[in-house]
Amino acid sequence: MSHLLLVLLSLFSLAIPLEAKWRLRENVYVIESEWTQEAPAEEVELTCNLSEDQPMSVYWMKDNEKIGTDKTLVISVKEFPDAGNYTCHKSDTHEILSYYFFLITKKDSSREISKWILKSFKEPNNMTFLKCEAKNYSGIFICSWKTENESPDVKFTIKNLKGVICGSPVPQRYELETTYTVSCQKTNHCPFAEEHQPIEMFLEVIDETQYDNCTSSFFIRDIIKPDPPECVHVVKNGTVTWKYPRTWSTPESYFPLTFKVNAEETNPSKNKSYDTDEQFIHLATTSKLEKIYIQARDRYYNSSWSDWKLCR
Repeated sequence: MSHLLLVLLSLFSLAIPLEAKWRLRENVYVIESEWTQEAPAEEVELTCNLSEDQPMSVYWMKDNEKIGTDKTLVISVKEFPDAGNYTCHKSDTHEILSYYFFLITKKDSSREISKWILKSFKEPNNMTFLKCEAKNYSGIFICSWKTENESPDVKFTIKNLKGVICGSPVPQRYELETTYTVSCQKTNHCPFAEEHQPIEMFLEVIDETQYDNCTSSFFIRDIIKPDPPECVHVVKNGTVTWKYPRTWSTPESYFPLTFKVNAEETNPSKNKSYDTDEQFIHLATTSKLEKIYIQARDRYYNSSWSDWKLCR
């Protein structure tokens, strides 16, 4: 299973005066590299941690190879083999004086950042890489993301500016993709209060020397997707009844749902759809009905419909 890291940190990384590069954390830097044949490599100047009045002989190492003997070292970074760990050592004791670790995030020919580890969800659009949903207004929500494979070296960090705690991600492999889900909760959340500040979630992914990230900003009301209604019974006189899902917020009078019913007959041309705020519906006949599906949605806010529930 992948090594997974979950840390609640500041949402934004700090920019540093290292040309066009930026610092992810102490001694770890991200380089935005354009992967086209004509694009030049990024030049980075590294400096060994020596004081001016402390002259000494040093050397630089990368991947067990000595690559320089001066206090400063200029490297060219474009592809993954160029990234990784660079260390400066004392020549006599081999003590590490400085180290830098470089990650690469790819840019396409239009200089837009490309996602190479994360895979997009088809809904709501093909640019959704971090999807969050809530079953009710309690402040608990589930966030998901996808990768093409389950690499043993991939590390995830999900961050929030403040006020959200998350558990550990759970991977689920399906064919050629792995979906990770994590349960989060907004602390001190009141289901009855109006939301004024959106929740900002930030996902960071590192696979060896490759780097991806994505963000999601939302109010709880925006990501509501109820569980399907609970079917009660379908009687011969054509009355279909159901209940609110057990996971929905209470009281139901304050958090009302609306429902959609699909009635499928043996003749598809006679299939019918019904909308209602009640927890029952009377169908003209059930003798030719093959299937009855019901789904639910928040009555007053245009959030997502639940999945369909087959009641017959």
